[in-house]
Amino acid sequence: MNDPAITGAEFLSPKDIRRLQQQRWSVQVAYVSARSPFYQQAYGGIEIPGRLDDIEALPLTDKEMIREDQRLNPPFGSYLACEARQIRRVHRTSGTSGIAMNLALGEADALMTASVAGRAQSAAGLGPGYRVVHCLNYQLWMGGYSDHAGLEATGATVVPYGVGNTRQLIEVIRELGIDAISCTPSYPKVLEGVIEEYYPELRPGDLGLRLGLFGGEPGLDEPAFRRRLEETWGFSARNANFGVSDVLCNFAAQTEQCEDLHLLACDVLFPELVDAVSGRRLPWRAGERGELVLTHLAKQAQPLVRFRTGDIIDLVATDTAACGRTAPRFRVVGRSDDMVVVRGLNLFPAMIGGVLHGFTELSGLWRAELDAPPPYDYLPIDAELARPVESTAGLAGAIEAEIKARLGARARVRLLEAGSLPRTEGKARCVFRTYE
Repeated sequence: MNDPAITGAEFLSPKDIRRLQQQRWSVQVAYVSARSPFYQQAYGGIEIPGRLDDIEALPLTDKEMIREDQRLNPPFGSYLACEARQIRRVHRTSGTSGIAMNLALGEADALMTASVAGRAQSAAGLGPGYRVVHCLNYQLWMGGYSDHAGLEATGATVVPYGVGNTRQLIEVIRELGIDAISCTPSYPKVLEGVIEEYYPELRPGDLGLRLGLFGGEPGLDEPAFRRRLEETWGFSARNANFGVSDVLCNFAAQTEQCEDLHLLACDVLFPELVDAVSGRRLPWRAGERGELVLTHLAKQAQPLVRFRTGDIIDLVATDTAACGRTAPRFRVVGRSDDMVVVRGLNLFPAMIGGVLHGFTELSGLWRAELDAPPPYDYLPIDAELARPVESTAGLAGAIEAEIKARLGARARVRLLEAGSLPRTEGKARCVFRTYE
């Protein structure tokens, strides 16, 4: 299979994109039908439609199905469609929502991953002349080396720092004149703590970072959180790294002109929306909310058909954006497995974080421990203070009232001392189900 990436595909007209999608699916469907034991068994002899318009008739694939397939057929599962000797790179998922998965990339897959990730980082503003430090985990996780390759594809100079030794990172940024950082949205808070402890003469803005490229966690779409980041650090903060490890590491980003995520991989992925509960297909049109489902159009190693990502999105627009890109724009509401139902209301961590970030007395770090299965009458929230204070009288009640007013749900808020919640250099979690 040839390298499927096309430079500038995010600027193609919808008609040209649709034509390209169908061309690639015609090849991919024959490949999957002939080479994927997983789908041969899953579809029980049902012929996979050769027209994209008809794949709605196929059952959906979900994470549990391919996780179980890998357990029964280690190490890569029977959905591995290429020969083992054709695998060029292996990664693992982070395992934050279950057992980690082994991800195999063929040569064409690796090229496609870097090319599409480069589109996303470029759309967010990175390019030649920037010196970017990459602070995601390089130890097998897809977000380390694969995202590094995407950063390089923009033409920027990439410094592969990884995670850990945050104090030394401060020195590296100053010594090398680094002006952009790629990390999770929660990591700047870790950096701020190190600066405060070891470099009291410095402020975060003194480091000279001009661009913050974030991914791996929710939160950046919340205006209050982004505003705090930009005011504290003096950089432009953008969600530049949205992806699904099992599908494509990074395929969506915000741009300099628009805060909505642009789906920049429609030449190699076919997107659908489905109802998260029933699985019923929803129209692909602006204003719809549903679970994002993706189908590979040009995947060599582990092709997936109608894969449920678990991400609940609002499809904002499908016309041409101000930046000239024709890529569909969307916003992430949350993950279906992170959703908490409180008296019939669907709540996601990003929604809770959006309320908490509006209180300057709070650090922005919080957690909710659920010690029993649903239903829930209220959401228990432990919220950390930003700094020691003499009195917090009325603050918890004010936060509870704001959550009720904005989200319609009851909460019981407990305030924690500053610095009491753990800082993480990897993915941060907010909702913990301790009864599982």
